[in-house]
Amino acid sequence: MALTHDDLWPRAGGWPAATAGERADAAILGVPTWRTSLSPTGAHSTPAAIREALPRYSATLMGPPVVDLDAALRIVDAGDIVEPDGEAGIASTVDRVQELSAVTDLVIALGGDNSLTYPVARGARANGLITIDAHFDLRDGVSNGSPVRRLVEDAPESERIEPTRIVQIGIADYANSPAYARRAADWGIRVITLDGLRRRGIADVVSEAHEIAGVDAAARIHLDVDVDAADRSVVPGCPASVPGGLAAYELRALVRALMGDPRVVSADIAEVDATSDSADGRTVRLAALCVLELLAGLAAR
Repeated sequence: MALTHDDLWPRAGGWPAATAGERADAAILGVPTWRTSLSPTGAHSTPAAIREALPRYSATLMGPPVVDLDAALRIVDAGDIVEPDGEAGIASTVDRVQELSAVTDLVIALGGDNSLTYPVARGARANGLITIDAHFDLRDGVSNGSPVRRLVEDAPESERIEPTRIVQIGIADYANSPAYARRAADWGIRVITLDGLRRRGIADVVSEAHEIAGVDAAARIHLDVDVDAADRSVVPGCPASVPGGLAAYELRALVRALMGDPRVVSADIAEVDATSDSADGRTVRLAALCVLELLAGLAAR
């Protein structure tokens, strides 16, 4: 459906292409990983779908005061990584994120399945990790279920993340195994379950997450936003989402609050399969809003 035009109602998205070496506040990068997914997925179609959904929104925060994100920030679009899966794709992603991180305060990677977290965090030189996810992602092997383990064990030694600097928010009942729960505990990963998040509240959890993942002055935090942490009714396009997950407003508020800390230098949006979304596009639209919430958090710093 064609969108109406109004000079007094500018739409989000449509940001200029990134230019080599040019300074920007934030860069958008598509990383359409999908080949190692544990379940069938069309997640490689999602970066384009998110870009298409963004113009349904403005880039305006109502405040008060009212904030125009496009006026407050210089945002650029760095296009997509071609074939990001496999060793060559991982290397390409790491290199591109490194380039963008050198000239921006924030790189936002649009997935793709959750395997993109591994190269994006490496490219951003992250030494702390916060995940919003129903799942641990500590599986053996190489898949969308293994990026957290891979950042601890498989990355080059200088790029590994100490597990005591990892915080996992939203871990859900009936979506994990005892073995991986033990692995998280044995490694010293800070796990905040979905029930724990709701008991404590977003502000308290965000404060603790920043303290753990950003423990020293040299901290560089990567934020993994796995959209399947949300309730299945609002994210039918997430194959692994479960009933009873985060409400859309909870996910959005959590994303914005976590991004408010300047130690967060990169983020990814993962596990949305645009090809399996509902007819109203609610999953992709929520993912697009998460992009805007990341930018809102950046502007609020």
